[in-house]
Amino acid sequence: MAAGSKQIPPEDTLANLLLTFTALSGEFPTAQVSRLPSTGAYQEKILKSLKGEKLLRTYYRDGLRALRLTTTAKKLLVDKWPDRFLPYLSGSTETNLLKSEVPRRLRLHRMAEVLVTMFNANVSVFPWEKPDIFSPTPPAAAPYISRPAYYSSREVKGLGAQAVKIRGSRSTGLLLTDGVIFTVYNTGPFAMKWEYKAEMRLKAMLQTELCQRRLPGQYQNAVLSAIVFGQDMERMIPLMNDGGGQRDYFVLDGNYQHFYYLTSDHKGELILQLLCDAEQRTVLDDILSQDLAPCRPDWIVENDAMDGDSPVLFAYTCDMPRIKRFDTALELHGKTGTLFCFDFQEDVLKQICGPRVNIQCIDFEAYERSVFLSPANN
Repeated sequence: MAAGSKQIPPEDTLANLLLTFTALSGEFPTAQVSRLPSTGAYQEKILKSLKGEKLLRTYYRDGLRALRLTTTAKKLLVDKWPDRFLPYLSGSTETNLLKSEVPRRLRLHRMAEVLVTMFNANVSVFPWEKPDIFSPTPPAAAPYISRPAYYSSREVKGLGAQAVKIRGSRSTGLLLTDGVIFTVYNTGPFAMKWEYKAEMRLKAMLQTELCQRRLPGQYQNAVLSAIVFGQDMERMIPLMNDGGGQRDYFVLDGNYQHFYYLTSDHKGELILQLLCDAEQRTVLDDILSQDLAPCRPDWIVENDAMDGDSPVLFAYTCDMPRIKRFDTALELHGKTGTLFCFDFQEDVLKQICGPRVNIQCIDFEAYERSVFLSPANN
């Protein structure tokens, strides 16, 4: 096919989605292709077709394999949708002028991984599908975030001079829901090394720029929470230790009252949907509360329900500070308690919690069938 006759695949196709993710990410890890909505055979067919059309190419170096746009693909995307892609595919932007250094590439890969997770959890991720709230000048009329929206750290840097204050943060971006702002991180397969001061500056910036200046009507009294994604449940263990006196320790210091750990896979996507939907969480909590006594607010041990005089905690979202407070209080007061989690979380939570915590499991597959595949959610 002649170069001049090449076209960008239509919107709402897997081919277009793959090109879009690659454009927004700069480099799209090949391992993430299997997480896109389709069958493995069709994913392979589309990938082969895009490479054959010279729109995508594989870049392999230092053991990292990823997809990059060709010059032809960049030109076609910019020509067709300049407002969408020119900021990402022009000049010296990080997603256009790609580097070969491993730390820079790993950063691109972690951000791409979060982008896929958010997309699969039905969160708005594309800049042209959500309000622009991070321009240097605040919008004249504050928009309302009616659907969960994820803003990458690149979008947040649109603040201009204000963004200098958060340079060095490990955050990949921000998730905004109707009542909560989540700072988002991704530790991948590695141990996270926090930039403590940069993370605290980011939190302060959110409180001033979003909660007070740009979106006070919706977020003036918003809860500021955090999410860290990881390759598997085992990555949660080092995040829950006592810090070892290290200055970069961050999760359990009380900086965020709620700090959730989610896996970067389908299970994590489902729990992310629960975090974005208070009504869905209430449905699950009501199911778990059957045959239990109501919560005792301000009791000596934090709880969601009571089993006689034994406290019960619903921990399926892996709220790390809350789990730690529960475990510590049980030990301090010489009590036993019950922690509810999904079955795939059980082994790690048993390693994290002391002997006074009894683990009760929710069957993940059964829950998914009964709730997310019910007629009301189709």
